Amino acid sequence: MIIPPSHPRRESLLIREKIVEGYRRGIVALEGLIAHGRGECFDYLLGEKTHDFALKAIKASIALLLLSKYPVISVNGNTAALVPREIIELAEMIDAKIEVNLFYRTREREEAIAEWLKKHGAREVLGVGEDASATIPELFSERRRVSPRGILVADTVFVPLEDGDRTEALKRLGKKVIAVDLNPLSRTARAADITIVDNIVRAAKIMVKEAKIMKNKDRRELEEIIANYNNNEVLQQALKTILNRLEKLSSSKLTIDI
Repeated sequence: MIIPPSHPRRESLLIREKIVEGYRRGIVALEGLIAHGRGECFDYLLGEKTHDFALKAIKASIALLLLSKYPVISVNGNTAALVPREIIELAEMIDAKIEVNLFYRTREREEAIAEWLKKHGAREVLGVGEDASATIPELFSERRRVSPRGILVADTVFVPLEDGDRTEALKRLGKKVIAVDLNPLSRTARAADITIVDNIVRAAKIMVKEAKIMKNKDRRELEEIIANYNNNEVLQQALKTILNRLEKLSSSKLTIDI
C-alpha cells in the first residue's frame, strides 16, 4: 500500500500496515487487529504523542530492568510485528532474555515469531515448542505456558501489549512487571509495577535511547529513580491528560482526520 507523505494519518496508517503484514506472515492473530484498533483509540485521546508521565515511567522501567538479576522481555505477535529491532536492541543492552508468549498460541505462530525476531538479529528466543514446558499457576489460558529458562525464573518481566490475567498472575508469583498500555484503566495498567501509557512504537524507541544513557549510571542512582516512582500517580496523570484534552476539544471546532 502506497501512503502519500502528505497524508495527515500517514504514521498511523503505516503502523496499521505493519500489523496487517504481521497477520499475513502468521505473526499476528486476527484478534490482534482488534486489540490494535482499541489501543489506537486511546492514542487519539492522548494526542498521539509521548507525555511526561510516560517518560517518567520509561526511565523507571529502564532503572528496574538494569537492577534486575534476571529480566525477561515477553513478546506477543503485535509487539514482534511493530518493534522487533527495538526489542532485540533493548534486550542486548539490559542483558535480558526474549520469550514468546501468546494468548492465541499455536506452534506455527510461535515459530513464525521466533523466526521473525531472529531475522532481525535475535540470537535466542525462548518459549517456542517444547521450551514452553513450565506453567504459571492459577492461569488457564495458553499464556500459562512459559519457558523454565525464561519467564518462570525471571525477577522482572517486561510485558508490552499484555493482558490483565497474566500480569496479575505474574505479580502473585512475586515478580516485578513492566507494561506498555495505552489504556490507563485496564487491569494490566493497574496491576503492573510500572505502566508506560504510550504507543509501543514510540515507547520502545525511547526505551532503547534511555538504556544507552542509563546503563552507565551507578546502582544508587538507579535505586533512587525507582524509589521516587509512583505508578498510581502516573496513571492519574494519564487520565487527567485525556480529560483535559476532551474538555479542550469539546469547546473548540473539531476537524476530523481519521
